[in-house]
Amino acid sequence: MAKEKMGRRERKKQQSRQEILKAAVKNFSEKGFSKTSVADIMETADLGTGTFYNYFDSKEQILMCLLERLVRRVHDALEENRAAGKSQIELLDIACAITAEFLDENRFVLPLFLSASELTERKEKGQVMPTPGFKPVYKSIIEHGQELGEIRTDVPADLIAEMFHSIFQAAAFSKLGFTFQENVAMKTKLLLDGIRMQK
Repeated sequence: MAKEKMGRRERKKQQSRQEILKAAVKNFSEKGFSKTSVADIMETADLGTGTFYNYFDSKEQILMCLLERLVRRVHDALEENRAAGKSQIELLDIACAITAEFLDENRFVLPLFLSASELTERKEKGQVMPTPGFKPVYKSIIEHGQELGEIRTDVPADLIAEMFHSIFQAAAFSKLGFTFQENVAMKTKLLLDGIRMQK
């Protein structure tokens, strides 16, 4: 009985946390990150304002949680496509497409995405926590592609990974008449064509 009660309590906590995240996404999308207050988020979540701090230290921590969601989405897609025998070039294309779709739907995360590219850890409540870093994900695929002879080896993997990351910044500030995702897709294709090992 106590175990079942504890399970119910834990489920309720998880549900409240998800409601807060959902409410934050809605408010950030409609008002922008800076104009959204904790009170706005909690009103949308239909929870007391003080409850926010049982789950998050700040609005910035919510952004980090959303980035972690993106990392998981990319990781899961890469695992699935590796198992299906996709090439490293195809994996890079898939990672870029998923990232572009997520950032397009959650534009308020973009500044943190751009600044968090290299981060691997952060402090939270006195503990060191992993932070989503995007360049290492790309670098790992690129290095493997170089080992397999799919990707050019005359350019360092670090530099290529940096170029992939810069695609999203360039697309975000582009004044051309393409959507964000179209812009990223075209830039990705050009970069993939450039790094592909010629047979």
